[in-house]
Amino acid sequence: MMALDVSAQTPIADVFLLATGSNERQVSAIAEAIEEALLETGVKAIRREGVREGRWALMDFNDLIVHVMHQEDRAYYSLERLWKDCPVVALPADL
Repeated sequence: MMALDVSAQTPIADVFLLATGSNERQVSAIAEAIEEALLETGVKAIRREGVREGRWALMDFNDLIVHVMHQEDRAYYSLERLWKDCPVVALPADL
């Protein structure tokens, strides 16, 4: 899992969180766990797409956009490369 500070590159969000699952069920489970954890802190998703399909789940939390991708799609689209000019945001070690 990694987070990128995209605030200087795009007005749509401050941070992109990128996570990977090894199969469709895992992608859906990771996306749902992230959504539940943020909801517990009072943050609700504005939009969510692809969670049921389990290939590329996209959740918009306003300043945070979460991408949970199947490992094959993550390698193919390589979002880290597309946003390589953005600084990496340090995440807690227990994530």
